[in-house]
Amino acid sequence: MRLLRSLYDWVLHWAETPYGGPALFLLAMVESSVFPVPPDVLLIALCIALPGRAWRFALLASAGSVFGGLLGYGIGWGLWPLVNGFFFHYIPGFTPQIFSRVQELFAAYDFWVVFTAGFTPIPYKVITIGSGVFQINLLVFLVASLISRSLRFFLVAWLLYRYGPGIRNFIDRYFNLLSIVFLILLLGGFMLLKFVS
Repeated sequence: MRLLRSLYDWVLHWAETPYGGPALFLLAMVESSVFPVPPDVLLIALCIALPGRAWRFALLASAGSVFGGLLGYGIGWGLWPLVNGFFFHYIPGFTPQIFSRVQELFAAYDFWVVFTAGFTPIPYKVITIGSGVFQINLLVFLVASLISRSLRFFLVAWLLYRYGPGIRNFIDRYFNLLSIVFLILLLGGFMLLKFVS
């Protein structure tokens, strides 16, 4: 826990340097496959410090995250053939049958799996690597990532631009819940359209 807090503080310190923008891009990129601290932390700090650049920061976070998602996809695609034997032989419950079932679900709902992870608190990095493991359509992966990550980061930037520093505590406290509610409403809207048509 102390290590995570140290990483959190280290991420925040970049907002006080001239390198906040590049740091945000790199953080968003590595968070999409390995890093534990989400880029929202630095995005919020930068938008509060320089509200006139909020949209630029949201764009940097989105671009870095999608690029990092491609790296995560590549990790899953390239490394899985080398390590799958270990998982099948030494991880209890990890059977070829279960793996095949998860692969079927991933293939059936590929866009929504990636979109959900890109927008909500579900770890995006797990899905980027999983997308490569299951080799889902790369264009579908890119479109879902681009839409969901942009929605997430531009929403944060807009809230901070519109309501100022006072909204920061609200975002910190309720962003996960709000993103889940938004996703439920979005999926509900699509289901309603499908039902009506």
